[in-house]
Amino acid sequence: MLTATNIFKDYGALPVLQGVDISIQKAEIVSIVGSSGAGKSTLLHILGTLDKADKGSVLLEGVRIESLTGKKLAAFRNKNIGFVFQFHHLLPEFTALENVCIPGWIAGKKKKETAEKAVKLLTTLGLAARLENKPQQLSGGEQQRVAVARALINDPSIIMADEPTGNLDSANAKELHQLFINLRDEFKQTFLIVTHNEELAQLSDRILHMKDGRIINS
Repeated sequence: MLTATNIFKDYGALPVLQGVDISIQKAEIVSIVGSSGAGKSTLLHILGTLDKADKGSVLLEGVRIESLTGKKLAAFRNKNIGFVFQFHHLLPEFTALENVCIPGWIAGKKKKETAEKAVKLLTTLGLAARLENKPQQLSGGEQQRVAVARALINDPSIIMADEPTGNLDSANAKELHQLFINLRDEFKQTFLIVTHNEELAQLSDRILHMKDGRIINS
């Protein structure tokens, strides 16, 4: 479903990615681990179309993403990729429900249908009583679950998560781990996760180890 071949990326004179190959199947949870500076987040951002490789090719659902630019790239990203970051990036002026709906509205989906789906997602994630709460009224774990619901609203091919438990305590981190597994089992959702959390990595279907801009083993 996702294949990247020979990915290179430099920042000035600093080589960050040095010929990375990666392949991910549908309904698979894959974690990328490695020390800081190994290139994990840079790789995730290139695979997620948030950054461009200097060299190499990324194929997602049969589409070469390097061939897309501007509005076509943004629309493809919004439809096919969900993101969960260490910091939830929820918009403070909007309710939990509205935050989840926003990617669907951007995609041009009907407001009522999008809101109904957002309610179902938030209810599935244990947030039925929090629909009208704004982010500052939610706990850290609840905020991150809202971010997961937002990532799911457009039925993405893959969810890319960058240190999703990095800002959570151990109890909320465990809940989020289990949530990812449940979403894979129930909805065949695919995840690519960059993490320092060994417990989360061990729950994945595969672990890819990065060092000095390369995947060294899996």
